[in-house]
Amino acid sequence: FDEITPYLDIHQRIKAANLIREVSKESTVVIVEHDLAILDLLADAVHIVYGTPGVYGVITHPKGVRVGINEYLRGFLPEENVRIRTEEIKFEVHAPRAKKEAFILAKFDGFRKKYPKFTLEVEGGDIRRGEVMGIVGPNATGKTTFSKILAGLIKPDIGNINLDLKISYKPQYIKVDQDIRVDQLLRSITDRFDSSYYKTEINRPLHLERLLDQNITELSGGELQRVAIAACLSRSADLYILDEPSAHLDIEQRALATSMIRRFAENNEVSVLVVDHDIYMIDLLSDGLMVFVGKPGVHGNALGPFEMRDGMNCFLKKVDITFRRDEESKRPRVNKIGSKLDRDQKAKGEYYYQDL
Repeated sequence: FDEITPYLDIHQRIKAANLIREVSKESTVVIVEHDLAILDLLADAVHIVYGTPGVYGVITHPKGVRVGINEYLRGFLPEENVRIRTEEIKFEVHAPRAKKEAFILAKFDGFRKKYPKFTLEVEGGDIRRGEVMGIVGPNATGKTTFSKILAGLIKPDIGNINLDLKISYKPQYIKVDQDIRVDQLLRSITDRFDSSYYKTEINRPLHLERLLDQNITELSGGELQRVAIAACLSRSADLYILDEPSAHLDIEQRALATSMIRRFAENNEVSVLVVDHDIYMIDLLSDGLMVFVGKPGVHGNALGPFEMRDGMNCFLKKVDITFRRDEESKRPRVNKIGSKLDRDQKAKGEYYYQDL
């Protein structure tokens, strides 16, 4: 199995992991995956792949799951005596951010969008300058529809959306409809492409340097995702909407992209909406959360915005999942459903932020 998690919500990921575990009782299973929480649940052993992207790769001998993942995060493999990365990937443990009391850029009224087999209902809300709003919820409950309505790509059936803002939108599924090099594409969007700012704040964190002279039709899924994030943030806008920016990115790329998007919002005092299923990415990025609930493919409701603790508890309670932190690396790990940790956290009502 090659990357089972892109575009799956957290509940679907765990279901897929459990199904593959059943298959493994009868057959050997090999899986390539960037979601460390799912590897925790799924794998009996891990191989680490390291090297220079686009040049060479080396696959290690099998390692224990926890040991292998933590060695990968540290960037040093003791058994092989090889440093695979100059810097450690660190997982920040922090208290949930309080909602910002920031300047309100725009307000929108409640609205409804109805399709033949699906209805989305959204209460009114506001967009605040410099705020990053995370959007979470099961697939097919209206998150992408909500994003497209705010971006002005589709219109609601009831209610009006007139934000009077410049909006830059990165879609969930990226279509390649231009035969153009990466540098040509980005230059066509921004006149800051050759500036030191752009190289430092956009190109370098997204590791775009070696992609600039490649045609976008030749890029892999992860490479295309990084270019799409750069293209979205290159436009001059008041509001940036990114739909699943973590899809196809490896753990290092996700960490760098998360820091870059957060820094971009703060330094430029712009608003960002991020739809994603990577809980840790949402945690590090967001000042607040909107939680989508409902019956997938039938109806969806947008709840919130919430402060982060309330939003995480609301979301994870509905999908019946709790997280703990790895003692060594501090990375979020899914608790086995029904375990003592799982039961204790549910009893306290703390599904993600423990003792913070």
